[in-house]
Amino acid sequence: MKLYDAGWAPSPRRVRIFLAEKAIQVERVAIDLRTGEQLGEAYLARVPRGVVPALELDDGEIITESAAICRFFEVLHPGPPLFGVRPVEIARVESWVRRIDAEGYAAGVYAFRNGHAAFAGKALPGHWPAIAQIPELVERARVMWRGFVAALDRQLETEEWVAGDRYSYADIVALTTIDFAERAKLPLPDDAVHLARWRAAVTARPSADA
Repeated sequence: MKLYDAGWAPSPRRVRIFLAEKAIQVERVAIDLRTGEQLGEAYLARVPRGVVPALELDDGEIITESAAICRFFEVLHPGPPLFGVRPVEIARVESWVRRIDAEGYAAGVYAFRNGHAAFAGKALPGHWPAIAQIPELVERARVMWRGFVAALDRQLETEEWVAGDRYSYADIVALTTIDFAERAKLPLPDDAVHLARWRAAVTARPSADA
């Protein structure tokens, strides 16, 4: 197997952290997003969507989307469980992952892709026709971010980890989202004290440097 990876992008980082938590070794192929390698002919021949991460199986099949890749490895390597064990745990993880992506990560993408001149005509990641930026989405991103952070801070007031008392894929998604959002100029407010406590704990895990 080969994992097509990119060092600074948040979605590939989710997979790297997940693999580090499970101590899984996979051959990695670095894709240079800064030079547009993901949109080059050679990469598109393998991954027509032009996205990372992408997992190439031994039979040549390609799996994209970080959650799908992580679920693939969860089945192959169940321990430690990162998607929950009991039905209610699995539901909690899934619920928070979807919320983080829909509210927090979406806000980061809106701000990042619509607020930087480098993404003119590239407002969506991957292999698309030219898609214009919408500057108004930057302000929407700020509103979304404030609401998302407040909700996550409330959750962490009573829970050790995002989805309960066990570190999970939801914590991985939240950490990579928050770190990415900072690059998009969406910082955490000083009064998000529970979120700050959680962030210190999750960042201290060795996997956070994967």
